[in-house]
Amino acid sequence: MQRGLLGFSLMLVFSSVEAGSLDRFQSYLKSTQSASASFEQKVYDKNGKLVQESSGHFALQRPGKFRWTYAKPHPQVIVGDGDRVWIHDQDLNQVTVRKLARTIGSTPAALLAGAAEIDKAFELSDAGAKDGLEWLDARPREKEAGFERIRLELSAEGVEAMELVDHFGQTTRLRFLSVTRNPRIDANTFRFAPPKGADVLGQD
Repeated sequence: MQRGLLGFSLMLVFSSVEAGSLDRFQSYLKSTQSASASFEQKVYDKNGKLVQESSGHFALQRPGKFRWTYAKPHPQVIVGDGDRVWIHDQDLNQVTVRKLARTIGSTPAALLAGAAEIDKAFELSDAGAKDGLEWLDARPREKEAGFERIRLELSAEGVEAMELVDHFGQTTRLRFLSVTRNPRIDANTFRFAPPKGADVLGQD
């Protein structure tokens, strides 16, 4: 569950030095059409104990397209094609597909990739500044979302880290590395076809 939920969590890139977190988010929406980066992810239980580590890379293209790939420890690919979200668990050879419009409230990537109706799916608030960084809270409006909130740690150059808290008290922290803003990304990156023999769950 953690891999599937958190794989949607992509990064932001902002440019304003003086702006608060909400202003930086708006700046991102206006100025960032695509991005790519690698990431490191750590999951902590409600007592603060490290229970999982993983890494991989991602790419996004606004509006609503993204590809999030876990390289280890368990290979998994999550693709948003602008209309649907596909999750491929390679170990199980199982694919789950849902309409993006129906998952936006539980999909951090829909927020970060600039999908439509963001304000309807998330309640955004400026969480203040600390140690030279701005904090942005995003809380899903849907009760069935798989997490309680996302917190973004923003510097003037971009997102330094992301923190997600789920309903079980687990906290997932992501740190982004080697960020490239507005790269050219092949359109095939955001297309997905279920592998031969894969079990497909959900609605196409």
